[in-house]
Amino acid sequence: MFVDVARIRVRAGDGGNGAVSFRREKYVAAGGPDGGDGGKGGDVVFLADKSMSTLIDFKYKKNYAAENGEPGRGKKCYGRAGEDLVIKVPQGTLIKEAGTGRLIADMSGDESVVVARGGNGGWGNTHFATPTRQAPRFAKGGIPGQACDLVLELKLLADVGLVGFPNVGKSTLISVVSSAKPKIANYHFTTLIPNLGVVKVADGYSYVMADIPGLIEGASEGVGLGHAFLRHIERCRLIVHMVDVSGVEGRDPQEDFEKINQELVRFNQELAGRPQIVAANKCDLASEEQIQQFRSYIEEKGYDFYPISAATGQGVDQLKNAIAKALAELPPILAYEPEPPVPEELPKNKYEFDVRGEDGVYIVEAPWLLRVLANCNMDDYESLQYFQRVLVNSGVIKALEEMGIQEGDLVSIYDFEFNYIP
Repeated sequence: MFVDVARIRVRAGDGGNGAVSFRREKYVAAGGPDGGDGGKGGDVVFLADKSMSTLIDFKYKKNYAAENGEPGRGKKCYGRAGEDLVIKVPQGTLIKEAGTGRLIADMSGDESVVVARGGNGGWGNTHFATPTRQAPRFAKGGIPGQACDLVLELKLLADVGLVGFPNVGKSTLISVVSSAKPKIANYHFTTLIPNLGVVKVADGYSYVMADIPGLIEGASEGVGLGHAFLRHIERCRLIVHMVDVSGVEGRDPQEDFEKINQELVRFNQELAGRPQIVAANKCDLASEEQIQQFRSYIEEKGYDFYPISAATGQGVDQLKNAIAKALAELPPILAYEPEPPVPEELPKNKYEFDVRGEDGVYIVEAPWLLRVLANCNMDDYESLQYFQRVLVNSGVIKALEEMGIQEGDLVSIYDFEFNYIP
């Protein structure tokens, strides 16, 4: 099964928590804090794999998570960092943010790309020892790893794209000029997936050709099979437009040529402007008058014209060499530049919070306080003092007083509750 679009969710590893530990050793009194830091969470890394040709693996597995960092331990032992998760995708895969469509990476080269970074490990209580606080009983929690929803979109890496109506001989041609073995039969839509073939010419030069399944009128709007695969010719440097010049199926080659070009224009204006070579196939079944009439029509439009018969091999070598000559003068395969992330709108006050009263209880809501609560040990006097300073410095206490809070009133901050003492 050929799958060229997939949606997945990735999550980098969380950082390990710092440790609260004290040195306990015979004959060493008051050894002091020795809690180690937590390990960093693993990153989510994407890597292009030339041996892959489809995104089918991502059809059945949607969630990917890197390893979390291990928590710190006593004796100043750091937690082990989580292993990176390496996700392999076919070469030519675009990685986009699912929500915004922003392009994160174009996996066309050999370099790996970090898409989600693991969280840093939390500090152990060793970091919080001071001359006046010699036995800190708290540590920092690890930072959560980044998580995001992604859309993977495969756009084949090919120098040449074969386009044309169904049954004009595209599959036959690519089977003749390369080692590709597409299905060939005398009926429409024989080819159901794009096929790639490496075409070798003289002097060791070669190029990649893609056979795009049959385009028909209305393909850009979803008619037929072509609409599903038009994306695979967007990278092509050159388009070879194959037309059945014999008209054995009752179609007019001139009308076929114009209809396919109109679909390319509707799909992508830039793509329609790529250089084209016209290959008039099935010349062995056409009269000389048909060939010359179509040649005049094509050359008047400024395109190079090559009469061929993919079935008998007539003119195929001349077409191969003409393609190689044209490619030598064209820029390399298109690579898409990643788009920078949209800067998040920063809050006017980094300590934004909401305070409201319900049934005599003052409820404080502030997402940033969740992090503070996670790092505090409310059974430890010094840690509790730190939490109180945060509430004062952030303006939470002032807001409570302006609302008329009285001594002994209950304050609720998520799952932590306390009675107010001025």
